[in-house]
Amino acid sequence: MTKVKICGLQEQEHVKTAVHAGADAIGFVFAPSKRRVSIEQAQQLAKHVPQGVLKIGVFVNPTSAELKEAVERVPLDYVQYHGEETPAFIQEQGYPAIKALSIREKEDVQAAANYQVDYYLFDAPGTEFKGGSGHTFDWTLLEQVGIPKEKLLLAGGLNVDNIEAAITDVGPFMVDVSSGVETNGSKDSTKIQAFLQAVKRGSR
Repeated sequence: MTKVKICGLQEQEHVKTAVHAGADAIGFVFAPSKRRVSIEQAQQLAKHVPQGVLKIGVFVNPTSAELKEAVERVPLDYVQYHGEETPAFIQEQGYPAIKALSIREKEDVQAAANYQVDYYLFDAPGTEFKGGSGHTFDWTLLEQVGIPKEKLLLAGGLNVDNIEAAITDVGPFMVDVSSGVETNGSKDSTKIQAFLQAVKRGSR
């Protein structure tokens, strides 16, 4: 069964919907974004995330102090690095880590080999902000690059209409959705539920 991360949550209602519908991970965005939350907001939302559902913080070029505060106070299970963080910086922090890479060409996928992290998240290039563009990328670029499927997270333009194809074509360990479960820029509980149902269908 492909796992699911619902990212960019800002409202208690949507956290509860995602958890009840079977999400495996909840993503809180601390980087500049229209979906950004404060540590205090994430801390309150995290109270509705039960044990067994991961809490993942999304950061772009954070300082060590910013990471430490968020990881300890929310608390977070994983740090998702979405900027130009160096492999050495990520290693120094010592947190369970996900490195996000924006994919335009095969070399972008191959860059994953530079990072010693728990998971690699392959995303479409951002527009105004890093990630969350709502666009897909060429999934065939993920073929023949030697990333173990159990470490592969897929993001970028996923929605209820293409998620079953994504699971069939890529076979990721986890899929990551944000704009694909929104209506007019806000999370939509009905779309969250429908997306999770589609993942279950596609994982059979």
